[in-house]
Amino acid sequence: QALYRKEGLDPIRQQLKLLDPVFYRQVDLKNPKRVIHALEVCLMTGKPYSSLRTHPRKKRPFRIVKIGLTRERHQLYDLINARVDEMISEGLIEEAQRLYPFRHLNALNTVGYKELFDYFDGKYDLNTAIDKIKQHSRNYARKQLSWFKRDKEIHWINLSDKKIDVEAEIMKQLSLL
Repeated sequence: QALYRKEGLDPIRQQLKLLDPVFYRQVDLKNPKRVIHALEVCLMTGKPYSSLRTHPRKKRPFRIVKIGLTRERHQLYDLINARVDEMISEGLIEEAQRLYPFRHLNALNTVGYKELFDYFDGKYDLNTAIDKIKQHSRNYARKQLSWFKRDKEIHWINLSDKKIDVEAEIMKQLSLL
């Protein structure tokens, strides 16, 4: 971390390239967290990070059915906005206030806390913070959907289609095993 703050990501990338060329070719080299973590593991263990990550796939005595539930984007966004409002009314602001002294921890660098910490720091008012939580939550949902859509094994069920019997559709997919 200190080297990153002092000299940037390039020296860390170069050191990772020397210690673990396999992972160097796989990792997103623009992602400091992943690059730094891999280098730290290499230095602590004396082994390439990639050698610690590779585990042969276990043969499992069952098959997996991947089912994704989706809905029209405007419906999803309405639900996200309503959920944020519900979280606010159920005490998210008070929870964030209790966690504020620990805001430097990476685990708290998440949607919801991050925007409220900025509000506590006076960067913007509460309504703006709530709007930012909603926007960032919608952005995150969109990224998740894009990521999951790449998995061709997922059978998608659109909850916006009122004609679909979700339970029957899931049972149908299970019966295809």
